[in-house]
Formats: sequence, structure tokens, C-alpha cells
Amino acid sequence: MILPGQRLPIVIAMRPVDFRRGHDGLAATIQNELGLDPHSGLTVVFRSKRGDRIKVLVWDGTGLVLIYKRLEAGSFTWPKVQDGVMRLSRAQFETLFEGLDWRRVMARRVSAPTVAE
Repeated sequence: MILPGQRLPIVIAMRPVDFRRGHDGLAATIQNELGLDPHSGLTVVFRSKRGDRIKVLVWDGTGLVLIYKRLEAGSFTWPKVQDGVMRLSRAQFETLFEGLDWRRVMARRVSAPTVAE
């Protein structure tokens, strides 16, 4: 599976989108409706109206990659529907992608080890 870059932002588009849209349609949504650059390496997660499917669009440096996932049972956990985007940590993204409740995953801050002289 292609995973988003560690240092680049991962966001959820808060409003459901028309799942007939492909690469270009979703890239246009990112640019025109969300005000972001789809070719910046940003990873954007889109939800279906029913909440049981996601599309993930990411620029890998050579082209747009579109990942589609449908859960066989249940639905993904989503934030309240509203305009805009919400940022996710990589751990939250991976948890969401597995169909688990990503809201229970908190990013931990790790301080750099000190060098003993």
C-alpha cells in the first residue's frame, strides 16, 4: 500500500463528496473548494455520504495516486460534517484506514535523546 509521507500533512475533507469523481475531479475539489494545492504532496481523505467508503488522493511526485476502500461491514468513524478540513496524524490516518476509531489515537511527542559525554 502507498502511504502518505511522514512530514507532509494528512487531512480529512469534512463534507462528503460525489464518489463518481476521479483523480481530476477530486484534485479540483481540493484546489477550488478546500483552497489547497493537490500537487504539494498533501494527502486528502474523502468520505462517501454513507460513510462506509473512502477515497484517498495523494501526489507522489510523479502523479496523483487514488486509493479507494469500502468496508464490508459497518462504517468509518467521521468528524461532524462541516466545511473545511481537519488534520490527522499518520497514526490516526492508519487507524482510520483500518476502519477503527481514529479519535482514540493521540500523537505522542518524542523528545530527541540527549548525548552523554
